Amino acid sequence: MSDTPIEAEELARIPADALVVLVGPSGSGKSTWAEGWFRDDQVVSSDRLRSLVGTGERDQRAGTDAFDILDDVAARRLRRGLLTIVDSLGFDDDRRQRWVGLARTHGRSTVAVFFDTADKECRARNKARPEPVPSKVITAQLTRREEVRPLLEHEFDIVLAPTPPVVVATALAKTKPRRKEAVPVPLAPSEPTPRLKFGLHLSSFTWPGESSEIGPRLADIAARAEAAGFTSIWVMDHMLQIPQVGREWEPMLESYSTLAYLAAATERVRLGTLVTGITYRNVAHLAKTVATLDVLSSGRAECGLGAAWFAAEHKAYGFRFPPLGERYELLEDALELLPLMWGPGAPTFEGRRIGTVTATCYPRPVQEHIPILVGGSGEKRTLQLVARHADACNLFGEPDRIRRLVGVLHEHCERESRDPTEIRITQLSSVIAASTRERLNGRIEEVRGNATAEQVIEATTAGLVSDHVRRFESFAEAGVTEVMVRLHDVGHEEALEDFAAIIAEFR
Repeated sequence: MSDTPIEAEELARIPADALVVLVGPSGSGKSTWAEGWFRDDQVVSSDRLRSLVGTGERDQRAGTDAFDILDDVAARRLRRGLLTIVDSLGFDDDRRQRWVGLARTHGRSTVAVFFDTADKECRARNKARPEPVPSKVITAQLTRREEVRPLLEHEFDIVLAPTPPVVVATALAKTKPRRKEAVPVPLAPSEPTPRLKFGLHLSSFTWPGESSEIGPRLADIAARAEAAGFTSIWVMDHMLQIPQVGREWEPMLESYSTLAYLAAATERVRLGTLVTGITYRNVAHLAKTVATLDVLSSGRAECGLGAAWFAAEHKAYGFRFPPLGERYELLEDALELLPLMWGPGAPTFEGRRIGTVTATCYPRPVQEHIPILVGGSGEKRTLQLVARHADACNLFGEPDRIRRLVGVLHEHCERESRDPTEIRITQLSSVIAASTRERLNGRIEEVRGNATAEQVIEATTAGLVSDHVRRFESFAEAGVTEVMVRLHDVGHEEALEDFAAIIAEFR
């Protein structure tokens, strides 16, 4: 991509894994635009493919073979999630719809870039070419352009003009920055921002240095997160690093030992697991562990619970991995037993899978009620358990999906005679956020490894502060009250500082 400085509002926003189809007549500037803003390996040109399988770019007899190759290349790139720019006229309805179908088969966004270049300019550029297209062909193309124009809005997810582009994460592609790109300023009074809290999710401890340096680094990150305005810090409850984050031999700290350490390193943030697998501990002992954390943190513990899923980890550590139905029964038993353990007296509990003669836990937690959060977005069982027992849920997905899941939760609440406003809606996001384009590009390069920049952008939802503010506003509008963010660059000196600008917008 070019480094030409362009204000954010002027940029054509291209999802990082998208199919981008250029639509316009000969001489409208499609190839020039593509070559000026994208790498050669990202552009699949029908003219170049005619040259490859025929006698030159104007060899119309090679068109069928060229488009067969184009279809195959596009399909393979889209399957791998590679940004793909299709440079052709874009006027053939069947071909356009075939390409869109390929993209949707692989779950990729679709973008049409419509070249509305003046007729006179197209003709002038065409005449200047060594092998110009016949005038009557240009006339037909210009007519066809007007016929195709209204179809694009129905066929593609996004339709753009050929302004200078920027590649963004799919989740940020439809957010419109409200100001110049790296100047975080308070919102105008006419644009109220919904209040939203932020939790820092620490899922990786693979930082430079030896094992002895993990502790001091962790304490420093926690202190700076608290100063930045995060209201909570969460860790995963795993013994092995999970495949979605890294390799199993990468450092993974035991969760409750880590939370106890963080309790001593911080003063205000709440502390919890996102989330504790219900199969990993005796539930009564878990109650004791969480109560101890609450006492030592002066009442800052949260209890995250889930039905567990990582079968390989169970096998590696000798934990039994029951069928899903049994795990759900165990989860519901825990949701009922934990409040008894933390409450007055010593009642007997007999659940579906577990029981205890005396639900006893001293010292009692500092909090009168330790909040219980259930992780997962299962509509039939998980959200039903949330409605029946929990104080909070943690959901996955973008605002439209969250809005639908909140609706499902409210339906469960109605059946359970539960006030849905009693339940906090939280969401987990992976993020790189930077205050300037220069900083953002530098962070992407730091974590890129062997991946393309576009793959990193998509995997990490990398974007400017202004991009993320709008996205998080959409979450708040969907019913989310707290976003847990995994900062991929959390170890970077400026990462928490930049994210603090986002938090400030929601105070």
